[in-house]
Amino acid sequence: MTKRKKSFLRQHSLSLVTALVLAAWIALYSRSNPETHVGSFFGNAIADWTGLLVTVLATKYFYEVGSAESRRPPHPWVRPVARLLQQHSLTIFLLVTGAGWIWLFATHDPMSKWGQVVGNIVSEWTQILGMVVLTKSLLESHSKESRR
Repeated sequence: MTKRKKSFLRQHSLSLVTALVLAAWIALYSRSNPETHVGSFFGNAIADWTGLLVTVLATKYFYEVGSAESRRPPHPWVRPVARLLQQHSLTIFLLVTGAGWIWLFATHDPMSKWGQVVGNIVSEWTQILGMVVLTKSLLESHSKESRR
């Protein structure tokens, strides 16, 4: 029996569908009034689905030693500095991109339509970073992520 190669769409369906849903929330928010319940919901949904997309993609390509949310690198790097960067690439990625979101939030009016969304994204980023860092050493009974 030969294994059939999975199609691009099959291999990346989670990230593609998540990106499409995020694009839909952005389109809906662009045309909505953020001062209404529905408009506010669309803005919050953008931050939530951005967080979901970054979680799916970042944990696919980056690594974090000891984190249940991260897989192991297929080919560990040998040199000490390179290995350290590889082993903590997920945290480094989240810190660098999070700093970008913080800068964007700091330079825009937080009460503007898109300023509120960026503020929510900053909150989402800190939550993801916190989850990665905390799951490296803390355990939770009966959680499959906490099993070692």
